[in-house]
Amino acid sequence: MITIVSGSNRKDNKTVHFARYVHGQLLKEAGTTVHFLDLSGLEGNLITETMYKDQPQTIQHIQDHYFIPSTKFWFFIPEYNGSYPGILKLILDAISVREYDKSFVDKRACITGIASGRAGNLRGMDHLAEVLNHLGMHVHPNKNPISSIYKLLDAENSLVDKDAEASLQKQMRQFLNF
Repeated sequence: MITIVSGSNRKDNKTVHFARYVHGQLLKEAGTTVHFLDLSGLEGNLITETMYKDQPQTIQHIQDHYFIPSTKFWFFIPEYNGSYPGILKLILDAISVREYDKSFVDKRACITGIASGRAGNLRGMDHLAEVLNHLGMHVHPNKNPISSIYKLLDAENSLVDKDAEASLQKQMRQFLNF
């Protein structure tokens, strides 16, 4: 099973459109189950004083339905203050206290950075790759920076840039063989 993670909990974020594009492509080509985890759909308070002892039900659901059964993950991460969103780090931290090995160890990950600027979240991808490696995951070396995203989407938020499509298609082929 492959899980696509759209790594922003911001409502109406643009990252989700790139993640949905790849999700649709993988559904056609992966030959396995492909799940989609959109962090902008999270509701309720995930941060509690006992969150590591008594996991919120949302965290348990994410772990049990997305992380444990998956062998591969594709993270789409927007640039937030020179890194990746804190909500993704919070979820990785919360999941790590229960069923650690089943959730992370020897699984494969791919990362695509999304940014309105010109660097495509290069630093954020490196930060996330370091965390995923620490958790025991193997990160694909092609960390794909997607830059100037407002030029790549049309008014309906569909991907219209052929170079961006080609870049994601190449990354997808590599990831499927990883």
